[in-house]
Amino acid sequence: MLRRAATISLAACLVAAGGCGAVTPQAPPPRPPAVTVSPPLGADRARPDLGLVVRAQGGPLHRVVVHADGVPVRGGLDAARTTWRSQWALRPGAEYTVAVTAAGRTVAAGRFRTRAAERTFQLAATAPLPGETVGVGMPVVLDFDAPVRDRAAVERALEVRAEKPVEGAWRWIGDTRVVYRTRRFWPARQQVTVTAHLAGTRSAPGVYGTTDRTFAFTVGRHQASRIDTRAHRMTVHRDGRPAQDMAISAGMATTREYTTTSGVHLTMEKGHPVRMVSPGRAEGDPGYYDVMIDHAVRISDSGEYVHAKDNVWAQGRRNVSHGCVNARPDQAAWFYTHSLRGDPVVITGTDRALEWDNGWGFWQLSWEKWREGSALRSRANAPLP
Repeated sequence: MLRRAATISLAACLVAAGGCGAVTPQAPPPRPPAVTVSPPLGADRARPDLGLVVRAQGGPLHRVVVHADGVPVRGGLDAARTTWRSQWALRPGAEYTVAVTAAGRTVAAGRFRTRAAERTFQLAATAPLPGETVGVGMPVVLDFDAPVRDRAAVERALEVRAEKPVEGAWRWIGDTRVVYRTRRFWPARQQVTVTAHLAGTRSAPGVYGTTDRTFAFTVGRHQASRIDTRAHRMTVHRDGRPAQDMAISAGMATTREYTTTSGVHLTMEKGHPVRMVSPGRAEGDPGYYDVMIDHAVRISDSGEYVHAKDNVWAQGRRNVSHGCVNARPDQAAWFYTHSLRGDPVVITGTDRALEWDNGWGFWQLSWEKWREGSALRSRANAPLP
């Protein structure tokens, strides 16, 4: 009997002890951060060029999902995960849906609309052409159909992606043209993709892009030529190996216009034949000519070509041309056939330098000089209000 009583008493004590123990309170769920969306949800005339920004105070964001008329919008969080920004400007006249999650729940959700564009601008022309195979010196030339006042905003909207990335920069040449040049020649045999994210980009007050434009081109083999006007020789190397050695005749240099320019040229276009007419002279004037020339490869805007001419008596011996570089017909035909736009042609030996803006003479500028033409490096090109 004593043993049973003791057992009951011990059990009672254990129950009592368990029932009287301290209870640890469960931690309350974390408070979600305060979130602001700019432009505000519900807006119906938001500025497209300002993009979309979501900010959190009091905690990190977990996820931001944005769609424009059902299409996902690209963007990203900062390192602290408190600010999300759209990667590019917003499309004019579009409806956007926004859903923001933090602390395990939706903290903001809604819609807004962007204002429609009063006037528009877009790309009018590109070089290279989509799908073109080019040489290693090829620039990217973009022409717009309207003057660009906010060059910095438009330049920020331009993206160049290469399979073998190199350093490059944009330079403005007038109000409607911007040119991308790499610091060094492109690595050979790769694809490059250019995207102008113009939808929502404001080029001037009231003027917006409405569509993006993407095109790709291929950098081909590495072909470069050297022309020594004093030695009257032209050598072509492909992928570092000699491919052609040509006797040539360059400009006679009796006048400035008849002097071949020295410097780093790029092949620009080809024609077979090309009509060549003496500049500034009428028929009957001394020095007038109007001829059709075979296998002509243009290397500047001042009328310079590498072309065929059957004057083997001068080639390799004397410079007798009106400024072009001519070679034996069969060798000129070879150069014509094997040239791509953007192949470098380096000329030495004359006292007339190629101007950097003569054709595609962009490699005449040092890298630092080239970068000075970027709107993103100039205080004079601050964003417009």
